Amino acid sequence: MPTADTLAPSDAMTPLVVELDRSLRPEDAFVALAGLPHAVFFDSAMRMPVLGRYSYVTADPFDWLTIPSDGRAAIDSLFDRLNRYRSATVEGLPPWQGGAAGVVGYEVGRSLERLPRPRWDEFQHPALAMGFYDFVVAFDHAEGRAWAISTGLPACGDDRQRRAEWRMQQVLDGLAKGSPPQAFEHCQPVSQEDLAPSFATPYGVGVASNFSRGGYLAAVDRVLEHLRAGDAFQVNLSQRLLLPDPGDPVEMYLRLRERNPAPFGGYVDGGPWQVASASPERFLQVAGRCVETRPIKGTRPLGVAAGAELLASEKDRAENVMIVDLLRNDLSRVCKDDSVAVPTLFGLEPYAHVQHLVSVVTGRLRDECGVADLLEATLPGGSITGAPKVRAQEIIATLEPTARGAYCGAIAWIGFPDAAGRQAMDSSVLIRTLTRSRGWVQAPVGGGVVVQSDPAAEYEETWHKAAGLVDAVAP
Repeated sequence: MPTADTLAPSDAMTPLVVELDRSLRPEDAFVALAGLPHAVFFDSAMRMPVLGRYSYVTADPFDWLTIPSDGRAAIDSLFDRLNRYRSATVEGLPPWQGGAAGVVGYEVGRSLERLPRPRWDEFQHPALAMGFYDFVVAFDHAEGRAWAISTGLPACGDDRQRRAEWRMQQVLDGLAKGSPPQAFEHCQPVSQEDLAPSFATPYGVGVASNFSRGGYLAAVDRVLEHLRAGDAFQVNLSQRLLLPDPGDPVEMYLRLRERNPAPFGGYVDGGPWQVASASPERFLQVAGRCVETRPIKGTRPLGVAAGAELLASEKDRAENVMIVDLLRNDLSRVCKDDSVAVPTLFGLEPYAHVQHLVSVVTGRLRDECGVADLLEATLPGGSITGAPKVRAQEIIATLEPTARGAYCGAIAWIGFPDAAGRQAMDSSVLIRTLTRSRGWVQAPVGGGVVVQSDPAAEYEETWHKAAGLVDAVAP
């Protein structure tokens, strides 16, 4: 393999591109390459009229960054490293053509605001874990086409072209033959005695929660007390379900995507842990200088009558508006004042098991602001914290017994900067998410509590959201 003299190439070489056979499916490319280290799959398994157009598969990054806790240091370290590189963008192809990809955990946002630490953090998930990927297998579902894209990074000069060709051949061979099965890292399991207290669930043996039913209802009541006292307008409360490790995380993700197809699904192999998500919610997209976020607030089972009830629900509409206002404020910190808009309010979107109220908030970045500034201004997402965000996080920290880890963070790709320093990004909120590590699978589920909330209904809503997750782990 060619070696680079330096890891800071300043030229923005056009990537090497090979169009692939139209019969190749994203899930087949994922399975073929999943045996390589740190495989990542951005999976639009559910295609909707304006969502779910692109899917991406990559693996074997030339660099891997893990930051244990400090949120501001995590973001600074990520962009200090990512901005060493330049790569031209090939017009007409899917927007991600190499760059950073991985997980930004909920704890990044918590540490940005110096919030209390959770009482239990048995799994010690990193605040941020991102690989730097020189190749991508990219799919455009609207056109039914796929390409392998190889940037040649981190090499420089003539070595970069040679590395791009070497990597391209490696990818094509891997897609044709498959990569050797990966021996997933098995860290020392967390013993039952070292776990946070756990309680029985409606699923019976094999699925435990960090809340009893009574405990969750009492926590919702406590949130309602905070709301009535004026401490907050909305708080997103969750319970963590815990299941024994089923073994192969790739198979677990394939079951999850089959049972819960979503426009923002994804899989990240972090080495000793894996995250599998069937998220319906975009966190942040950056295209050019344009930003879009799509908060979800309001959930019902599928059905015409349930959909009509959701659209008419005063509680759910109030919940949605609060988060839209919060996100408008967050975007206003980095976007031009007259650019922040709400093109969609209370859109009804059906998914595999439930339907949601979804709104869309957009803006245009100020000239002096970039993707790093946007992340610092918005993490964690308001739809999974509450409003006002900092006070909601403080309440969450006092009521939820365990760290959220990856849950309610984001899975994201960020492109290499082009010659002008511009970067694209897309990310999803890590809900409908499984995290496998240390002998267990975490499957948290939650919902937003507002003053109109009924504790029993909030508790039942978590189980509607849990159904596809539990089925994927324990079919």
